[in-house]
Amino acid sequence: MSRAMTTHIDRALEQLGLTLPEAAAPVAAYVPVVEAGGLLHISGQLPFIDGQLVTGRLGDSVSLEDGQKAAQACGLMLVAQIRKYLGGDLSRVKRIVKLGVFVNSAGDFTDQPKVANGASELMVALFGDSGRHARSAVGVPVLPLGAAVEVDAIVELA
Repeated sequence: MSRAMTTHIDRALEQLGLTLPEAAAPVAAYVPVVEAGGLLHISGQLPFIDGQLVTGRLGDSVSLEDGQKAAQACGLMLVAQIRKYLGGDLSRVKRIVKLGVFVNSAGDFTDQPKVANGASELMVALFGDSGRHARSAVGVPVLPLGAAVEVDAIVELA
């Protein structure tokens, strides 16, 4: 990848009508990003849309569409964390290896993979084939601060 990748990502964001937020500070005793063995391990990111945390439970107070938007917002925050850690140079991203998607779910809600697509499709839109990744999509009864979705990632560096 080259410096052109950063420009490509900026253009893709513009075409999608999206902007990267400021990388969020940790809300507890952890760091947002750890680099080990050529991989970035990015802590779980919560969904902020227009500065507001998206809260609630899928299958209850949050619609599938809003859950997908929340997952996309988590994906944007992941990219913001990567960009901050790399000093703005996203050209060092070789591959999005894996996303872990946690969905605050009612007991009978089974569309976690559809919610997770909000983050997955964003990675492909921004990074092309390098954005195709392995993934888990897990329903949980509660998330920090009542968030609707949380997403973490493993990213390979060039």
